[in-house]
Amino acid sequence: MTPIDLVVTVCAVLSPTTCEETHLVFSSNASLRQCAMNAQPYIAQWIGERPKWTAVKWRCEYPGTNRKASSDAVWSAG
Repeated sequence: MTPIDLVVTVCAVLSPTTCEETHLVFSSNASLRQCAMNAQPYIAQWIGERPKWTAVKWRCEYPGTNRKASSDAVWSAG
């Protein structure tokens, strides 16, 4: 299994211009594109545990590299 870094841009619900990136690292045999396409359940769990944040975009990459696959779709839990 290869470590994959799911990089999620989250913004504060009460201050939508306050945004930051958070990294969720896990091991998977999926490609970067598959990771980006299947990331919603992981993001939903993270947001569910942190209701003051909303996810606005995400991407997957291998840690320590510039190779990445992204999803520019705006998605919000709630």
